[in-house]
Amino acid sequence: MRSVKISDYMARKLVCFRAETNVYEAMQELLDNRISGAPVVNEAGELVGIISEVDLMQVITRGSYYDDMGGIVGDYMHFPVDTVPMDLDIYSLAEKFIHEGRRRFPVLNQGKLVGQISRRNVLEAIRQALAEKRPKR
Repeated sequence: MRSVKISDYMARKLVCFRAETNVYEAMQELLDNRISGAPVVNEAGELVGIISEVDLMQVITRGSYYDDMGGIVGDYMHFPVDTVPMDLDIYSLAEKFIHEGRRRFPVLNQGKLVGQISRRNVLEAIRQALAEKRPKR
């Protein structure tokens, strides 16, 4: 099969948050966009964390324990963040997904956030590569 790069299939228009974003605003944004997580960036646009549905569920568990359901994304985000370079091939990325159990990876180019790749993006890339390989009738 031909080499297929992450950059061909990654999402480039991302929902991103700042660490200072209110957790309820972040929850609403994830729900409105039907996504399960998003990168967290600083003022310079550098990746500083990632927030997921599971991270935001902590608002409920912490809130019930401390009787305070609120906070900011920075209180709940996951960091450091596992990332992938945009020139990585899809097949190597598939192995990484299998072994690390992640749903998505932020994609970096020379240290800058340029996109995000999900398991669904990888499946689509592989489906297209296999379709191209099949003999035409």
